[in-house]
Amino acid sequence: MEVGASWKPFEVTPDAAGVPANAPGLRSYLEDTGAMDRLLTEQKAVVFRGFGVRADQLDGVMDLLLRNRLNYVHGNSPRTKVGRNVYTSTEYPAELTISMHNELSYAATWPARLLFFCETAAATGGATPVADGGRWLAGLDPEVTESFSGGLRYVQNLPDGHGLGRSWQDTFETGDRDQVEAYLSAAGATWEWKKRGLRVTQVRSATTCHPVTGAEVWFNQADQWHLATLDSDTAAGLAQIMPEEDLPQSVRFADGTPIPDDHVRQIRDRGLDAAVDVDWNSGDLLLIDNVLVAHGRRGFTGQRRVLVAMSD
Repeated sequence: MEVGASWKPFEVTPDAAGVPANAPGLRSYLEDTGAMDRLLTEQKAVVFRGFGVRADQLDGVMDLLLRNRLNYVHGNSPRTKVGRNVYTSTEYPAELTISMHNELSYAATWPARLLFFCETAAATGGATPVADGGRWLAGLDPEVTESFSGGLRYVQNLPDGHGLGRSWQDTFETGDRDQVEAYLSAAGATWEWKKRGLRVTQVRSATTCHPVTGAEVWFNQADQWHLATLDSDTAAGLAQIMPEEDLPQSVRFADGTPIPDDHVRQIRDRGLDAAVDVDWNSGDLLLIDNVLVAHGRRGFTGQRRVLVAMSD
């Protein structure tokens, strides 16, 4: 497919910006926050290359690009908090490709922006693929998009400190059950405290519209929550040890009927086909509109350290 071929992130270099090739130079370019807001909405994703930003200089840059830095409450991917609402990118094994998704698209609210920072580039691979969500939606078969028109039902089983998957304490960054229930109630989710953890159920739409441009985009994580997109050995092993309703995460159509395997495989594959790879050099940054653009990760070798932060 050539769905993503005519779009790619906008690139900013010191020469193009007319500023020194260092972190203070980048901050001076970013001081016009209104201009950056307009650029991001127009271009959907912006790469900053050649500024040589170090991890100890990151806060000053983030404060201009992410004016209300958010925590990762209700996030489902394994990551480590390393600073003031700064996290490692998803800590899956290096050889795996992470399929396209919008951060927290299964939740009631999600960050408007994500900022990625490459502290250490991989020896090989490790690109962050990004995809225009409108093109991803347009590239799916009408039969698939129509089947999702009634929405999705996501189910999470979060263990109480020990078990398969992230604990509810890590997921909500608190050990206070009342605080978790207040969050879930405000999110319109239903929940049940189990003997060894928490079950959360949410019904969400498969698409959303951008608040500024009005563009409709594919906006869900059906393929990532579905057994059919796991390798066959992993899927078979999970199916043998627990029923679907007890899996760390699972997804069906909103009315409870199963989502066909071929639908979620098409979603995964065409999202990756539509993606444009952002290759990393240490010190690079990538800012994306989290509604207009989905992201993922290519497999890699060597040591790779990419940090991420989010804002509304």
